[in-house]
Amino acid sequence: MEIVLALGIGVLAGSGVWLILRPRTFQVIVGLSLLSYAVNLFIISMGRLRTGSAPVLIEKAAGDPSQFVDPLPQALVLTAIVISFATTALLLVVLLAARGLTGTDHVDGREPEA
Repeated sequence: MEIVLALGIGVLAGSGVWLILRPRTFQVIVGLSLLSYAVNLFIISMGRLRTGSAPVLIEKAAGDPSQFVDPLPQALVLTAIVISFATTALLLVVLLAARGLTGTDHVDGREPEA
């Protein structure tokens, strides 16, 4: 399971970086989204991969912390998802405004001359 998660994070991060380096603004926005997904998966994986276990103690007795999932990374990722959604919406509005002003979606504001 860990190797699948590591490969998924690597593919998302690599694809995100590749798209960030592209010349079109929409590709840059999609690349930023993919990179944020990779970071979110990485943060979730830092809270230990454990399926079928309770996130908190059920009884009031002292429990073994190694048997439970850390809830802090889950809270951080939930916050990051909300912030990245708002940032993506803002970037799309800026993209539409820039395209309306310049007539192109190239990152420098003009098409390369051939």
